[in-house]
Amino acid sequence: MSQASDDKLPGRRRFLRDAVALALTASPLASLAANAEETAEEVTYAAGPRPLVAYPQKRPLLVVSTRPPHLETPFEVFNEGAITPNDAFFVRYHLANFPTRIDPETYRLNVKGLVETPLSLSLAELKSLAQPVEVVAVNQCSGNSRGFSMPRVFGAQLGNGSMGCARWLGVPLKAVLAKAGIKAAAKQVSFRGLDKPVLPTTPEFIKALDIDHAMNGEPMIAWSMNGTDLPFLNGYPIRLVVPGYFGTYWVKHLSEIEVLDHTFDGFFMAKGYRVPDNDCQCVAPGTVAAKTKPISKLAVRSFITNVKHGDVLPLQRMVALKGIAFDDGSGITKVEVSSDGGQSWQTATLGQDLGRYAFRPWRLDIKLASKGTTQLMVRASNRVGETQPLHADWNPGGYRRHAVETYHVIVA
Repeated sequence: MSQASDDKLPGRRRFLRDAVALALTASPLASLAANAEETAEEVTYAAGPRPLVAYPQKRPLLVVSTRPPHLETPFEVFNEGAITPNDAFFVRYHLANFPTRIDPETYRLNVKGLVETPLSLSLAELKSLAQPVEVVAVNQCSGNSRGFSMPRVFGAQLGNGSMGCARWLGVPLKAVLAKAGIKAAAKQVSFRGLDKPVLPTTPEFIKALDIDHAMNGEPMIAWSMNGTDLPFLNGYPIRLVVPGYFGTYWVKHLSEIEVLDHTFDGFFMAKGYRVPDNDCQCVAPGTVAAKTKPISKLAVRSFITNVKHGDVLPLQRMVALKGIAFDDGSGITKVEVSSDGGQSWQTATLGQDLGRYAFRPWRLDIKLASKGTTQLMVRASNRVGETQPLHADWNPGGYRRHAVETYHVIVA
């Protein structure tokens, strides 16, 4: 069957086809042997260059791990626009026993715990429960850019591609909780997906939000991403979307919501994904924090997307620099660029505002006056006065990296 005719398959048939392909792809050796290319991301790590592999519904992405799939977006994708295409959106699973097929007709979202009426919602019931809402929001892995930590830290050695920005459509989480009826003693809400541990000693991946956050109208249960069903590897058929918060809270294949009268103490809240409990969420390199807290909101961040390390830029000619900036939803107010290693800064022009949780494009036309090597740097500021630090903060998890990005280029 040709690609053109294949794309016209009815949604259910196409989905089942992709599910079968996914099951085959789940074999790491088969995946790498069949699909690996000779191309790798510019930054490499101790394990060597990372191959590009095409998983179902995805263009070739950088493989961090194959079981479970952890795939990074090649950074050049972010120069295509503020919205990250579905087929290029990064993938992150925590547990290797994840579903390879899901029947949307029998799928249920269960709501239990401290509620007046426990629920078991079909997808149709969920979609009709409230007026759908849309938000454009950045999903960024807590460990995005961990591979640049110095000294190195334990965990997947990620480049800058474990992030993306999409249009998410669904219903507010508060509408589902209101349907169930929250009891007065509710303190937190926990969320569980369909991915499970392989070994009985491995903790389940369950995340939690405070009840006030869960009910404030921002978190949502999404079934659509950029105008179409969620890709399977991004959480089909529904996922939790928590705008302004790191991706660890964005539970995929969402299947169970539980309202609790206590602070959830599961591993991925009480021990994993924690940062030092201080203003910078950092400690001196190589040390540990006396007290920690769960990671939560995104930090202000920016990148140049159309220039990379080692690029040769023309002397005495106008060069258009382009990039993106984002934060926790406070709102980007300024992006500045230095073409002399931080000695002076020029203010860029901000592009279209797709919403306070979205990538904010920016542009600056510069003329490089001196031949030789130089450093391009970019920093963003937001409405609450946060500006990216010149030097990276450090914590044992390699989380929340947001230092000013520096690009070494040649002017000729």
